[in-house]
Amino acid sequence: MKKITIAIDGFSSTGKSTLAKQLAKELGYVYVDTGAMYRAVTLFAMQQGLISDSHFDKKQLIAALPQISLQFQFNPQLGFAEMYLNGQNVETEIRTLEVSQQVSRIAEVSEVRAKLVEQQQKMGADKGIVMDGRDIGTVVFPDAELKIFMTASPETRAQRRFDELTAKGQQVTYEDVLQNVVGRDKIDTSREDSPLVKANDAYEVDNSNLSREEQFALVLKLAMEKGS
Repeated sequence: MKKITIAIDGFSSTGKSTLAKQLAKELGYVYVDTGAMYRAVTLFAMQQGLISDSHFDKKQLIAALPQISLQFQFNPQLGFAEMYLNGQNVETEIRTLEVSQQVSRIAEVSEVRAKLVEQQQKMGADKGIVMDGRDIGTVVFPDAELKIFMTASPETRAQRRFDELTAKGQQVTYEDVLQNVVGRDKIDTSREDSPLVKANDAYEVDNSNLSREEQFALVLKLAMEKGS
């Protein structure tokens, strides 16, 4: 089979990363979680006091971009790569609701997107990659052989995210998580630079009522067909 590029886009908490990891493992491909990259930049901005609910110093963030170094390092015990920000493992810190509440605002900044898209395209230059995010099939890899667009109802996604966060011991309410999901949807789909849209040649997968196994089988079949 020939190596292909698999681009997975979609709304927050649709299980893009879970599916992408499954595919990469099955196919022996490299997996890249672009959402982790935007979350790491968001964490940096929060640590530097550049963003909060009431404040966002966009100019200072843009000026500080050269200070941000992002790396994925594979963790054999976990079976996937973790995000490192300036040499520090931040995999846990970037998954909090606090980061989720700010990440869409960070992702609106064109200079941030340009920096990360350039890195992402370099990562995928040799194909054999599964990448998930918001603009992979439309901006990062418009020529990807397989494009998937994932969606589910906001309520379904909020419940999944709530269960995930509480399982990690985080103190959150379902209402706050639902508000975050809906708010991120609005920002992601309406921003001027690289909004979240379904590519014309993408396969739409609504997994509101699909199990992970059913979803994986469906997309793996598409990947095998594209690579044959």
